[in-house]
Amino acid sequence: SKLLGTFCYNPQKVFPVYFVLRVSKTPSQSGYWKKQRPMTGVEAEWTPDNGRYKLYTDYGRELSGDDVGYWFSFDGLEAGEQVEVRMGISYVSIDNARRNLDTEQPAGTAFDTIRRQARDRWNRDLSRIRIEGGTPEQRTVFYTALYHTLIHPNLLSDVNGEYPLMERSGQTGIADGDRYTVFSLWDTYRNVHQLLTLVYPERQTEMIRSMIAMSQEWGWLPKWELYGRETFTMEGDPAIPVIVDSWRKGLRGFDIDAAYAAMKRSATTPGAQNPMRPDIDPYVEKGYIPLGFFAGDNSGDNSVSHALEYYVADHALAWLADERGDHDFADGLRRRAAGWKHYYSPESGTLRPLNPDGSFLSPFDPRQGENFEAVPGFHEGSAWNYTFFVPHDVEGLAKLMGGRRKFVDKLQRVFDEGLYDPANEPDIAYAYLFSRFRGEEWRTQRETRRLLDRYFTARPDGIPGNDDTGTMSAWAVFSMLGFYPDCPGEPFYTLTAPVFDRAEIDTPQGTLTIEKHGDGEYIRRMSLGGKPLTQYRIGHDELLRGRRLTFEF
Repeated sequence: SKLLGTFCYNPQKVFPVYFVLRVSKTPSQSGYWKKQRPMTGVEAEWTPDNGRYKLYTDYGRELSGDDVGYWFSFDGLEAGEQVEVRMGISYVSIDNARRNLDTEQPAGTAFDTIRRQARDRWNRDLSRIRIEGGTPEQRTVFYTALYHTLIHPNLLSDVNGEYPLMERSGQTGIADGDRYTVFSLWDTYRNVHQLLTLVYPERQTEMIRSMIAMSQEWGWLPKWELYGRETFTMEGDPAIPVIVDSWRKGLRGFDIDAAYAAMKRSATTPGAQNPMRPDIDPYVEKGYIPLGFFAGDNSGDNSVSHALEYYVADHALAWLADERGDHDFADGLRRRAAGWKHYYSPESGTLRPLNPDGSFLSPFDPRQGENFEAVPGFHEGSAWNYTFFVPHDVEGLAKLMGGRRKFVDKLQRVFDEGLYDPANEPDIAYAYLFSRFRGEEWRTQRETRRLLDRYFTARPDGIPGNDDTGTMSAWAVFSMLGFYPDCPGEPFYTLTAPVFDRAEIDTPQGTLTIEKHGDGEYIRRMSLGGKPLTQYRIGHDELLRGRRLTFEF
């Protein structure tokens, strides 16, 4: 049987999901069902609370569409008797769904055995980070969050290696290794892939290989890919900082030449032929994107958000271009990455949308856009949610704001006045910006502690909003350990107060140990590898070479 799905305002982006069900007892009756849309004056055979269903008993029928399933009816079941149902899925064919089922759940394997195998595998994965101390709830939050970060991206390829080619309906390829899918990159490029690079580098490598293969199959790296379809959800060019970040941290098991060619293509192709950056023309010509430029996909109404993401991507790409000797291109990218300054309005004290003539949008309310309200220039947020999102030039932003003191005071205002949105990505690293300025690091420690205590609990609502394929959870994992990747594409972390007395993290370079001593509120001293540490921003290689990070309170 075949099921078609879609995602996030993209009804044309359907993808097939094939499934095979196997039951442990022969049913007396079985068939397909398909949910019917509510229809006036028509009665369905079965009407549960959430809709109407049409049942079919002709076994040879194949159904497609959304809300499709299979039903069984059993006679003569004894009290307490259990019927096992096994399912295999594939994104290629029913035959492959059956192969996957036979391989992953061999005949004769008991349910309890499969459950134990799954539990053991998850325990092996989660045990790459071992913690001591903290409260029972904090430990629950930590491992739940780590579990969330490992759900996606997930495998797309079948046991025989087949997978659907990117944006090629009905065509399949054979994966060289594992083919991954569900690249929610606008979210995950900020921290999930950094966590995978650190603790699960073999999977991160396969994910990057998957991204590069996508670019070879349809011309472009993914933005928000789902089961072989590009949804074009959100903005930016987020695969670039992901790949550069991993390369700078030592991952080498992928074709950097092919990756660079795809990055350069999206950074230089004119907008009319560029699905990744449809509004690149004014971005290159003016250094910013004005309101209303490309209303075809509504990107003109999200112009500031689009440009801010491009600045981060181009900053990351500039480093790689220099490494490859492409110095003129790198210089141009660095000039582009400084274009965020066009948007800074001294009058509002925030970033502010620009009209086609270069003037600032007026009237303008920096708070408009809170709670996902539609607002010119910003996507799913207000100006306050985006104003400090210049991770590659925090010092430059502080200078435009009038210096360190005004920057810190304004950033503190974001937290004190409820202008921070913990459930969305642009401001997710705000708390770590204080530590760019000596003497203000305590604010980072205070705000990260407050955010963890308030928004991450073991209750049913114990995560802020949508987890965005592990992004909120990755923020919690890093913050509870005491360090955070503060700029996508740069191999650096900002330190904060860890939650646990001790954490051991398995990395390819050996075990990284993080220790906390004392009961004070703020960090008094730090050491790395037994040597005093005075900087709150440290490099990836420096951290792993030190092997032991110690905080004294």
